[in-house]
Amino acid sequence: MVRYGKEHKAETRRRIIETAGRRFKQDGIDGSGVSTLMKDAGLTNGAFYAHFESKDDLVATAIADQVKVQAESVVARAAPGRAGLEQIVRGYLSPQHRDSLGDGCPNAALLDEIGRCTDATRQAYTDGVLVLIDGIAARMAPEAPSSARVKALSLLGLMAGTLQLSRALTDRQLADELLEQGIDNALALVDAGRRV
Repeated sequence: MVRYGKEHKAETRRRIIETAGRRFKQDGIDGSGVSTLMKDAGLTNGAFYAHFESKDDLVATAIADQVKVQAESVVARAAPGRAGLEQIVRGYLSPQHRDSLGDGCPNAALLDEIGRCTDATRQAYTDGVLVLIDGIAARMAPEAPSSARVKALSLLGLMAGTLQLSRALTDRQLADELLEQGIDNALALVDAGRRV
């Protein structure tokens, strides 16, 4: 029997988490069985339990990872201030983001399922969303980001709902128009109460 080092185990765990995150966003949590997830990662079912206690454990870990990646790759890399907020909004409500379900944000893809998940998964999601909205709030009101937190959460809700609805429509023109209107609505929310 071959023994692998800690680095190999950590890399394998990371591969499972990343592939599960993509699969969950594409097919849903309920639509993604352990055997499919492990096949995606290029591993056997038996290897699963060397890394996770249960599918629920993987779900909580993958959701936390997906929201963290979103915070790091989208929000943290955006420009400061209003320019960064517009960058976030336009990127989020773009046809490219809408059309790349597996690589997109976990909010629009999984919110309905996360609400029915275990407390651990919902807490992992909540913790991640708080980091995400704090990054948005800091751009809304750098002098008082805590007062902008609810506004930032509202912005995230508006964008996630718009993206979900756009993904569900079969009329491509209508779906694109919805994204454009969503951008206008999101930027109006960003600008509400700002001193000119």
